[in-house]
Amino acid sequence: MPTTLIYVHGFNSSPASFKAGVLQTALAQRAPAMKFLAPVLPHAPAAAARLLDELAVKYPDAILAGSSLGGYYATWLAERHALRAVLINPAVRPYELLEGHVGRQKNFHTGEEYEFTLAHVEELRALECAAITPQRYLLMVETGDEVLDYRQAVARYQGARQYIIEGGDHGFGDFEKHLGVLFDFLHDAA
Repeated sequence: MPTTLIYVHGFNSSPASFKAGVLQTALAQRAPAMKFLAPVLPHAPAAAARLLDELAVKYPDAILAGSSLGGYYATWLAERHALRAVLINPAVRPYELLEGHVGRQKNFHTGEEYEFTLAHVEELRALECAAITPQRYLLMVETGDEVLDYRQAVARYQGARQYIIEGGDHGFGDFEKHLGVLFDFLHDAA
């Protein structure tokens, strides 16, 4: 089993997110020797990528868990460093979705406000992976995701291990009920 799990949060989220908390608690109980990292990502995608890249170099045996936009970042990082990743309701083409959100933004957890720009959209586009290595991934999606179309992720990660749950929502509110499949993937990464 990898010695480090790096949780990559989504757009306007933080390490204080629900899924990060559930995962950190579960790791402490089920894999206490595994280090849990949940960096605060900069709002600028290029800066977030640099931070994640530094962590991947520092922890070369890490496994990634990315949620929403964090799933997109985790894909880029997994392909760049040959890491494995759990993707939770991941964004597939966030530059298309977020183009409509250019302007003033506010972090859900910290309340911090910032300007999201077209330059940020282009920074996201620059992180697109032309191809993926399916065996690196566990895709966890809920069909009721009201923010992202789960079918895009199913198509993008074709050939990867896929765990598709009927219903649910973008927040993956019953995440703790589905941790068994995540821990199976962690054990398989050994």
